[in-house]
Amino acid sequence: MGSPGRLLTAAVRRLRLRVGIKPSTAMARYLSTCPPARAVIYDQHGPPDQVLRVADVAPPEIGDRDVCVRMLAAPINPSDLNRIEGVYPVRPPLPAAVAGYEGVGQVHALGPAVDSDYLSPGDWVIPSPPSFGTWQTYVVKPAAAWHRVRSDVPPQYAATVTVNPLTALRMLGDFVNLSPGDTLVQNGATSIVGQCIIQLAKLHGLHTINIIRDRPGWEEAKDKLKQLGADEVFTQSQLDSIKNVKSLLGALPEPALGLNCVGGNAASVIMKFLRQSGTMVTYGGMSKKPVTISTSSFIFKVSTSDLCP
Repeated sequence: MGSPGRLLTAAVRRLRLRVGIKPSTAMARYLSTCPPARAVIYDQHGPPDQVLRVADVAPPEIGDRDVCVRMLAAPINPSDLNRIEGVYPVRPPLPAAVAGYEGVGQVHALGPAVDSDYLSPGDWVIPSPPSFGTWQTYVVKPAAAWHRVRSDVPPQYAATVTVNPLTALRMLGDFVNLSPGDTLVQNGATSIVGQCIIQLAKLHGLHTINIIRDRPGWEEAKDKLKQLGADEVFTQSQLDSIKNVKSLLGALPEPALGLNCVGGNAASVIMKFLRQSGTMVTYGGMSKKPVTISTSSFIFKVSTSDLCP
């Protein structure tokens, strides 16, 4: 699949430029409505470059306990594209669905019943939990749906903190009781989740075996992952030519945990690395192919193969 940026229509690219961080417009303590907004919407499911459009959105009313937020930045996650395509189980209702699931914004105005000790105009906030409709210039939601964050955090980090880093954190702690010195193996290591896994593992004294795609610039990608703390980085083709992948471990222990976000045959490579009674967690399917695991691995090797929703 092409990069998310290339899947956007020209109209969406223009909106992205407009929504970039600019000097703040005037903010008010109380307003009855938000300013007019522009949003990236879709009326039917399909390829993003065919179904997305930019539209003017009527100014929503601000209820007593609502907060109007001017969006500063919102990422394009694979799950966002899957929702637009209609293949993700959780998606907003059609028509006129506003795309986007997470992001960071600045409080523009508050409803009269919102406690100023909780939020004030100018505060940076993220939707917590994440919610639909972040690909628009202004969003109105109840105050309880917003969580204040520090404004000195780079916006690209604040906009992405709720989905990918927390996914990485939960996968490291929810499935296997890992101890310092243990090893895990993952594919999709250049993804945001993959990079978070590497850094969190390093912080907790864990070793990582990382598998990346064969594509131009893979050497630079390998160097970047090494700088983040990766122990080993291999391309898929490097592993395809090796009968016993465990020979690449050197002094590292056999992995207790495998993380699969690719699917297809890439999942079987994860399985080959795992120790006896290891655990493989699948949290994505970027190849859009069924997970391929040999019957012998299921019966004799892996204790569990979990799905991370």
